[in-house]
Amino acid sequence: MEETISLRELFAVLRKRLWLIVLITIIAATVSGVISFFVLTPVYESKTQILVNQAKNDQQLYNTQTVQTNVQLINTYNDIIKSPAILDKVIKELKLDTSAQSLSGQIQVTNAQDSQVAQIVVQDTSAKRATDIANTTASVFKKEVPKIMNVDNVSVLSKATLGESASPVKPQPLLNIAIAVVVGLMVGIGLSFLLEYLDNTLKTEQDIENILDLPVIGIVTNIKDVPKPTNVSRPDVAARVPQRGETYGS
Repeated sequence: MEETISLRELFAVLRKRLWLIVLITIIAATVSGVISFFVLTPVYESKTQILVNQAKNDQQLYNTQTVQTNVQLINTYNDIIKSPAILDKVIKELKLDTSAQSLSGQIQVTNAQDSQVAQIVVQDTSAKRATDIANTTASVFKKEVPKIMNVDNVSVLSKATLGESASPVKPQPLLNIAIAVVVGLMVGIGLSFLLEYLDNTLKTEQDIENILDLPVIGIVTNIKDVPKPTNVSRPDVAARVPQRGETYGS
């Protein structure tokens, strides 16, 4: 016989172990909040833009073939920007205590489709250092690309600036807590159903009816211990216990 579980039974299981679900969710949210606010180091982001343009006059600027060539060159420039040939000079100029490979992991070069503008995005634990790295990388790349590619078609479109109240981009405590709440709910619900599945004890008469498929005709309730009677002494009787040779009437 196949066993089917109704929605009512599912909700009964959730209601039965609601305390467990709530507890796991609160623990997950608390741990996530503590880690986000007090353990993880804030990471700041800074951006600068460079323009790839071979044109020297307006007529060439809007030449379709020239623009397409510049767009294709951006993919090559993306790799050059993150190469040791550029980053080693950035490290030397800023006197950074890191390697080109490590610095490359902090830099991301992106550009919109069919756009001649590339964006250098730098993430660092210091907002000022992120700004310096972004601007220096763009400056060094502009200076070195004519030697590497034998072309002079790069200009800095906008420099990275350091705001007065720079806010970190990572971590995001509210987002992390929200994710932890969802994960906590999923774990709590899953654990509740697992415990219910592993629990094979009979607790109510309904459990017996479901297993035996027979009606329950009687229930034996728990009988509490009946207190033992206590002997209460009667002072008047104890005082008139007859002595030898005496009777109650004497």
